[in-house]
Amino acid sequence: MEFTPVALHLAPLLHASYLAAPNYFALLGNHTPTLPEVEADVATAIQDPRRHLELLHDDAGQLVGSLDYKSDYPQPGDVTINLLLIHHDRQNQSLGAQAIQQFEARLPRGTCRILASVLGDNPRGVRFWERLGYTFELDARPAMTWYAKRLRPAAPGEQDQVARLAQP
Repeated sequence: MEFTPVALHLAPLLHASYLAAPNYFALLGNHTPTLPEVEADVATAIQDPRRHLELLHDDAGQLVGSLDYKSDYPQPGDVTINLLLIHHDRQNQSLGAQAIQQFEARLPRGTCRILASVLGDNPRGVRFWERLGYTFELDARPAMTWYAKRLRPAAPGEQDQVARLAQP
């Protein structure tokens, strides 16, 4: 699996990934983002040094999905995965698990916890994260639930910080 950071000129490829996974957006009751919406999101992400958008390519170089995550969020030492998206025709090939395993292996030293958001009512997404060793962390339904993998024991107050994310 190869990870390519998204720059503004790659926004059309990110958009193509979104178009290749329409079931995800339908599950959320949302429309697939348009190219101008993706371009605006990429431009915003580039301004945030903690936010990372990456294209995922398989070993043959074919675009198979994307990864959106934020470092040191919600607190220093945390990494929050906002979206792991695998193209519909490439699902059930272990590409998502492979991407996350490689992602975890390249996290910077000092990463304490990885959070993964599961948007909407998505039991398949929950099973995916649980199979990778993530456990339920916080219920913020109907919008999302959070799953976490601790890379070291929780420090006092860490759970409180995640809970604040769910508050309106």
